[in-house]
Amino acid sequence: MENAELIDVEVAYARPDAQIILKLRVPQGTTLEQAVRESGILERFPDIDLAKSQLGIFGKLNKAAAELRNGDRVEIYRSLIADPKEVRKQRAAEGKRMKRGGGDIEE
Repeated sequence: MENAELIDVEVAYARPDAQIILKLRVPQGTTLEQAVRESGILERFPDIDLAKSQLGIFGKLNKAAAELRNGDRVEIYRSLIADPKEVRKQRAAEGKRMKRGGGDIEE
């Protein structure tokens, strides 16, 4: 890729205690995984396991081998602690319990 055109991309990662976006210039044809490795983010955040982490571009999941385009932001997603569907079900169930009987006023 010696004469390859360079493109501008970003690599983003967030934890509850730290967020980072790194800007890179990479050769056209660079994959998501290559950009993550080249960014140096794996050295800054050793807890990132590329074998288990999912990658995406602007909030949409993509394969690690997908090629980047100029302006793309690679996002490294952490594993979810709780299943969002289950959390919603629990909140809905709690809401129903709280409302039950709330409208009956006896005098």
